Amino acid sequence: MISLLLLVILATTAAASAANSTHPVSAIYVFGDSTVDSGNNDYMKATLFRADHAPYGENFPNRVATGRFSDGLIATDYLAKYFGLKEFLPAYADPTVTDKDLLTGISFASAGSGLDDLTIKITRAIDLTTQISNFQQAISRLEKNIEVNKTGWTLENAMFFISVGSNDMLINYYDLPTRRLKYTPSGYSDFIISKLQPVIESLYKLGARRFAVAGLPPLGCVPMQVSVGSIFHGLKRVCIDKQNSDSQAYNGKLQHFLTQLHSQYPNAKFAYGDIYTPLMDMIKNPSKYGFQVTLEGCCGTGVLEAGTLCNAVAPTCQNASNHVFFDSVHPTQAAFHVIANALETDLLTIVLD
Repeated sequence: MISLLLLVILATTAAASAANSTHPVSAIYVFGDSTVDSGNNDYMKATLFRADHAPYGENFPNRVATGRFSDGLIATDYLAKYFGLKEFLPAYADPTVTDKDLLTGISFASAGSGLDDLTIKITRAIDLTTQISNFQQAISRLEKNIEVNKTGWTLENAMFFISVGSNDMLINYYDLPTRRLKYTPSGYSDFIISKLQPVIESLYKLGARRFAVAGLPPLGCVPMQVSVGSIFHGLKRVCIDKQNSDSQAYNGKLQHFLTQLHSQYPNAKFAYGDIYTPLMDMIKNPSKYGFQVTLEGCCGTGVLEAGTLCNAVAPTCQNASNHVFFDSVHPTQAAFHVIANALETDLLTIVLD
């Protein structure tokens, strides 16, 4: 009986090792907005959004405010850990970043970024074109200091994670409805998604072969949007159904777009990262995950504070892990962990296929 058990364990271990060697994830390179920014905005002077101050980072190792819009880790940190790369993903702009950091993954994302040029004009974030340019500089650095062949292998087996689009919808369509004068929600979704094509093409030309693109969360349940919507709902804090249905429609279009990319780039793989489903489930079934507060953030009043308004002066809840959201826009570390667990299943499709 013991011998049989040992054989099963050895066989399972061998199979796992073989799978890892056949389908390695050499690195994770991240592009997008505040949901995946590890602190690049900390090193920008004019940007509208920063999280380099308390109470951000209160549950990060050593209670450091790293620039992550969370009380601790974000989803891409957990993904880097899941693939055995590192404990958390550093920001490219951090001057202490080493060649080894670049070789196993880095975040180029910038809080406030979007696919619409109007978004960048308002937020003064790092746009996707510049993020890709920064990635190109990182490649040159690796080829110079490591070696060309190893860099090429790393890029071919790396995961390229893109999370963007929420700021475009929130800023330019809902809260400052500039684009609403020209587009229907469906038309604006088409416009935004069309901007992803050159992003994918540029990364592909630089050697990317495994792409994961996150969809939109239920935007109508983001505390800030709930606060705005409460004006029209007798001050009741409820999700805005129309914005959630717009998010779902966008996600359907995004999935169709990614399916089309398979025929354009047959030697590349594309995965859709479902953010909507796990976040909505946390909101609808909070006790399932140990949450108590769903439509209010932990920081300040929980209804409006984010970025500079979420600061050491604003009162903070005693236990962020009880909340789905940390500020009025971004999830807590606990919620990001749930999202990352859900994403792992989605992303395995481009690792194991």
